[in-house]
Amino acid sequence: MDVISRFCKIYTDICQISPDDLESVYGKDIVFIDPITTHQGIGEVKSYFSNLLTQAQSCKFDIADVFVCSKEKDSRSKVTHVVNWTMRLTLKNNSKHITLDGTTQLGVVNDTIIYHKDYYDLGEMVYEHVPILGFVIKKIKGKLAS
Repeated sequence: MDVISRFCKIYTDICQISPDDLESVYGKDIVFIDPITTHQGIGEVKSYFSNLLTQAQSCKFDIADVFVCSKEKDSRSKVTHVVNWTMRLTLKNNSKHITLDGTTQLGVVNDTIIYHKDYYDLGEMVYEHVPILGFVIKKIKGKLAS
């Protein structure tokens, strides 16, 4: 099984893995970026996932598309694959359900992911679920849409 297949399998249900399983897809010098922060190295990524696992009751990704952008040796950028997904997250503390669409850019070298960058609407994931702030953000989005 190649690294992209292993990646898709792990992300099927993040709550069913251990942080050590991440070493089967990510290199020791992985650069993992999301809209909140950047994690450098497998140790930081494992710590990030450990924290997620303590807060999430369920975290599943429905992967819709995997696009190959370039071969490793032909790549002028660090991105070799683009993955489109829908995340379904249920938090333990309040059983809140969050559904979020996103895209991930991956860089693969020697069957190992060395670069991972997530793109998603942080407002949709976090801010819209804060009681008063969520109301305000939804109103602003509504005004901008009309």
